[in-house]
Amino acid sequence: MPGKIFFTLKYLLNNPPWDTGITPPEVITYLEKYPPGRALDLGCGTGTNVLTIASYGWQVTGIDYIPRAIRTARRKARRADLTDRVDFQVGDVLDLSLEDQYDLILDIGCFHSIFGANIHRYVRNVSNHLSTGGNLLLYAHLRMDSSPGHGSSEEDLTVLANALSLIHRQDGEEGSSRASAWFRFQKVIPG
Repeated sequence: MPGKIFFTLKYLLNNPPWDTGITPPEVITYLEKYPPGRALDLGCGTGTNVLTIASYGWQVTGIDYIPRAIRTARRKARRADLTDRVDFQVGDVLDLSLEDQYDLILDIGCFHSIFGANIHRYVRNVSNHLSTGGNLLLYAHLRMDSSPGHGSSEEDLTVLANALSLIHRQDGEEGSSRASAWFRFQKVIPG
């Protein structure tokens, strides 16, 4: 798993390839379909998706463990005049110190960088912070086997599906060769 040093260097060099400045159409489609509520963006980077979600009337918290990314996100929020709708925090998705629950949790790229026992920590955090009836919108690179390496295995996704209900899965490819998928999981109403 790439570590904090890797991500910090990418932001210091101002060239993180994942920080495109464009909100994916899957997120826009979701926002057009569901009424505003409270949202949490895990690994929010410089806040592109947080600001898009806020522009649809949501109250949004963005978490990233790279301080430089969060500073940039806060500047972007001020320029967009959305500071009343967003809260950016430096933090780790495996150790969330939030007390709130969210109607939407967005993860574009965190889950597929988490391995081993940390998968269970991630799932517990998401489950604890997702409101009943709320959705986890997840984009992940996929591994076709359970060997170590970048991407989520079907085994990893099963751990998530044991805690939340899988509502939708759309498989695809990033670029020309990397398998990926969009998922929508929901925390179902007990009983």
